Amino acid sequence: MDEQVDKSLNTLEILIAQLQSMWESIVGLLPSLVIAITFLIFTWIVAKFATKISDKITAKTAMRPSLRELVDTLVKIAIWTVGLLVSLTILLPDLTPGSLVAGLGIGTVAIGFAFQDIFENFLAGILIMAREKMRIGDYVKCDGIEGRVEQILLRETHIRKPSNELTIVPNSILFKNPVEILTDRQQRRHEVVVGVSYDTDLEQARSVIGEAVKSADVVDSEKPIDIFACEFNSSSVDFKLRWWSGSAQRDMHESRDLVIRSVKRALDDAGIEIPFPYMTHTFKESLAIASPGN
Repeated sequence: MDEQVDKSLNTLEILIAQLQSMWESIVGLLPSLVIAITFLIFTWIVAKFATKISDKITAKTAMRPSLRELVDTLVKIAIWTVGLLVSLTILLPDLTPGSLVAGLGIGTVAIGFAFQDIFENFLAGILIMAREKMRIGDYVKCDGIEGRVEQILLRETHIRKPSNELTIVPNSILFKNPVEILTDRQQRRHEVVVGVSYDTDLEQARSVIGEAVKSADVVDSEKPIDIFACEFNSSSVDFKLRWWSGSAQRDMHESRDLVIRSVKRALDDAGIEIPFPYMTHTFKESLAIASPGN
């Protein structure tokens, strides 16, 4: 019984000694901890002011908004990286640059495998911001996603659909897949197909259609207007019309609307038929026609 009591007392003494040692270590670490936290607060203030200064400097240049945001983010990351390294050195004086680099190397490999998708989107965001194409406000199509670019961040891009829903797209999708930028230039070419009946004089139809397209206000008359007879369809000879107008999505709808209405009106005035599908029934044997009296 006495031996068990002695063992319990020894265990208690060891536990108390360990707790006392830990408390002394914490108390001894408090000054360094306060200095490290103070330096982190100072780093936050410096990063905030440096970002504002960077934003004012880049605002005076012709930089794109996405590139300006990238510069601000890189400035902030650089300042915070230095601040965290200095704070760690203050908190852990035995931490040398060599051991820190070695630790970062091992840690980077482990973190890289764990957060591969996050880093992939992060790097893709940097490259998207740095390249010249795809600006904020552009209308884009990519991998079934269509809409106006509203914001480009380091990890994701916000695309507003024509129906006003917001799509948050990981940057890796926009970087690895082909992106169709419809508003890269102020104008783009639009096209529509119109058919005329087989008994129509095609030269006359072509002339009437050409004048109708030119009369539409939204069509750029300085650029070529193409009118090609493109197909013998089931009920019509089809013409493909191509013209240049605004590149915005609404410009496309407005120009198609005006061109189609103008062509329809011109063909009606010229007496040229736009046929609907005909169906011809052929019978191998003659059919008997009953007289009205029967």
